[in-house]
Amino acid sequence: MRYDYTTIGHVTVDELPDGTRRPGGGAFYSALQASRLGLRTLVVTRGVPDEIAELTATFAAEIDLRVEPAAATTVLATRALTGPRDQRVVSWAGPMAARPTVDSRIVHFAPVAAECPATCSGACAFVAFTPQGVTRRWGPDGRFAHTRAPGRFVPLARRCDAIVLNARELPHCAALVGAAREAGAVIAVTDESGPARVITGDAEHTVAAARVDAPVDDLGAGDVYAAALFTELAAGLDVLAAARFASAAAALRVAGAGARAVPSRPEIGRALSSAEG
Repeated sequence: MRYDYTTIGHVTVDELPDGTRRPGGGAFYSALQASRLGLRTLVVTRGVPDEIAELTATFAAEIDLRVEPAAATTVLATRALTGPRDQRVVSWAGPMAARPTVDSRIVHFAPVAAECPATCSGACAFVAFTPQGVTRRWGPDGRFAHTRAPGRFVPLARRCDAIVLNARELPHCAALVGAAREAGAVIAVTDESGPARVITGDAEHTVAAARVDAPVDDLGAGDVYAAALFTELAAGLDVLAAARFASAAAALRVAGAGARAVPSRPEIGRALSSAEG
């Protein structure tokens, strides 16, 4: 296959409290984490091509982009870098193509703001989903509110090998989680700095979150967790070992600022060794 890991979703412009603009969105952070784990990575996204290319230029050697042209790029204004998320939609790139074509070992549906299709065409071996974006809606003030995930995503959930979502999203994704669980998918429910619930078939495990002594910035930490988990599961790693690996990756992300804090495999390995020691 041409790629090892393909994400589908909006690359966003994240406007920070100090006015800084930097790349964001689940599709971006997950793809970057997969790349830093050694995978050939593609992001399928939508927005203003030149704006996204400029925004992600620093990472051009790590991820490939396929951009559906749009009149605007999705811009999210963020008031806080840690703790409860307070984001506002400033502009939206609109819905993506109904069936993007992929050629990738892992395909990760990573919506951030109701943009993602529920299927794709082409070849893939492992299907992954982070459904937070399908539960999000926003009003005239641009602020997010959660609603029940649309039923059209239930068939996607049935195809999934793994799903990651946050505990706050779980009540809105009951049908998706139920469908994925019936199909035998691994389901990880994260809870900020609390332990994650990892569900496999009829078994449920609790995996402690890796400790972060001085959190700097948690934007994209859940996406880093998801990509690390999906990558290791697809490679055949034991579920609980993969969850611990993902937790260590997310903790390293939170301990630094922005995309430069997305860790490499050796960095994650050292963090795990230190925790075990």
